[in-house]
Amino acid sequence: MTSGNDFQDFDRPIFTAELTPHRSLSRTGFIILMSVLVAASFISGILFVRMGAWPVFGFFVLDVVLIYWAFRVNYARARAFEQLVLTPYELRLRRVSHRGHAMEWTFNPHWVRLDVEEHHEFGVEGIYLSARAQRVAVGKFLSPNEKASFAKALRLALQDARRGPTYNPLN
Repeated sequence: MTSGNDFQDFDRPIFTAELTPHRSLSRTGFIILMSVLVAASFISGILFVRMGAWPVFGFFVLDVVLIYWAFRVNYARARAFEQLVLTPYELRLRRVSHRGHAMEWTFNPHWVRLDVEEHHEFGVEGIYLSARAQRVAVGKFLSPNEKASFAKALRLALQDARRGPTYNPLN
């Protein structure tokens, strides 16, 4: 039995977000692209070998290897993400790099400022959480439209957090 003034939901998140870099090519698309590239390079390379320009075949192989390596690096960097969790008492930002290194910042939602840098032609260029001497960029890998949408949602959530928790005895 709990007393009538027991607030159990103070630490329940008001807002959570996990931001990840966008990758336009799925794994299946990557396999199809590499298959077509390998086939085209092999056929072209064989034609050059038959014409007597056999060193060109090596450059076709090198092209395929370099494109494969570039995609592997791209997919490895896609493992990076940022998590934001906003409760009535704190805003936590956790950034995990593609190598798994994690950094975490904690802000008081009543004192943190959401700074949005906007360019008149390109839209939102940067979102920053600022408090005292700290200024942390959020969602650097998002597109300008995604940044604008995220900034709007986070601003509304911060306003809710500043209003404070509400007690609803029916929950």
